[in-house]
Amino acid sequence: MIIDKETKIKLLKAAYEAKEYAYAPYSNFSVGAALLTKEGRIFTGCNIENASYGATNCAERTAIFKAISEGERDFLALAIVSDFSGYTFPCGICRQVISEFSKEFQVIFQNNKGEILSLSVKDLFPYPFNEKDLVK
Repeated sequence: MIIDKETKIKLLKAAYEAKEYAYAPYSNFSVGAALLTKEGRIFTGCNIENASYGATNCAERTAIFKAISEGERDFLALAIVSDFSGYTFPCGICRQVISEFSKEFQVIFQNNKGEILSLSVKDLFPYPFNEKDLVK
């Protein structure tokens, strides 16, 4: 599904607002995410670090887990932002989590020049581990 520019801007704004709540004392790299459901709800998330890096949770997963925990399963788009000069792409764990819920929704990025990039989940992560890999 194609997300219109107005919706992309709305999601990016929500992601930037979420970024302000990031807890990133170790990396000093704050990230915000905003997830749009098919029902029109927006769930936001920020990265939450921990001195034990393995216990850190990324912004993308925070937003997705919030949505899932409230019963949402159908998503249209996910916006991801930071203060980095380029686009902030999700880590491998986040790509795997994103792919669990859709191969079709759009992942939207914005760099510090205001340029917007949209990719499908399939383009971002073409070969995820999935239920087919669990068949013996």
